[in-house]
Amino acid sequence: MASSRGTAMAIGAPIRRRRAHGFSAWCEQNLKWLLVAPAIILILALTIYPLFFSIWVAFVNYDFSIPGHDFVGLQNFERVIADPVARSSVGVTILFTVANVSIEFLAGLGLALAMTRTFRGRGTIMAVLIVPLFISPVIVGQFWALLLQQPFGPTNYILSRLLGHDVQIGWLTDLTAIPPNLYEAAELDGVSAWQAFWSITVPQLMPMILLAVTFRLLDAVKIFDVIFMITGGGPGTRTYTSSFYLYQIGFQQFHLSQATAGSWIFLALIAVVIMALVRRLLKAERTQ
Repeated sequence: MASSRGTAMAIGAPIRRRRAHGFSAWCEQNLKWLLVAPAIILILALTIYPLFFSIWVAFVNYDFSIPGHDFVGLQNFERVIADPVARSSVGVTILFTVANVSIEFLAGLGLALAMTRTFRGRGTIMAVLIVPLFISPVIVGQFWALLLQQPFGPTNYILSRLLGHDVQIGWLTDLTAIPPNLYEAAELDGVSAWQAFWSITVPQLMPMILLAVTFRLLDAVKIFDVIFMITGGGPGTRTYTSSFYLYQIGFQQFHLSQATAGSWIFLALIAVVIMALVRRLLKAERTQ
């Protein structure tokens, strides 16, 4: 018995060692996937699953006041479209967004044009204006710098692949990098400052203008906190924005299906506008 037990142990040990060695080899071969697996699982849990869940909610009866989750098709979308408050909130959102983006864009463009000329104290003014932007979001600023800086940032490479030709935009410097010889030639030809602005400045800055408008538009259409803190949507529903309307329907009245359907409609409207701006941005880049 002792000899047979010893023989079994002697046979089992190499088997266990081979199994352990095989598992270690598998881990070494798939190390890159094992390292990214937690991130993939987290992304699936926090983005992909809620996305598909929201699609399901938009087509069923997911209302805390009504039991069950019966399939209702497009009824939730029809309720949102037929709701006058929803239509009014879209109008308020458009009005606020256009006003917000226009004022910020014109103020920023005017300041940028003023800073293109050399004058005493220009460096101090630029430091006062720019430094506060990087005091709090230093990490975010560094992240965008890595994305946009040349020649290592991937932004120009991605645009080159999309457009089919080489793109070399100095994202961090081109705002004031319009060749001065263009203005000098225009001045020699007797072109007025206003004509030079529309014929030289605007075409040269068009990619940056469209990019800035796109980012500000994405931020402005989400306005919620200001309405929530200042007016609360009042008087009545006069200052409801789309985000505030969806909040009221979903989290105050608990019509989650209607709020989810409204969110998808709102997303589709924003996507159409953003796609138009991106296409215009790519078109402007091709003409550079």
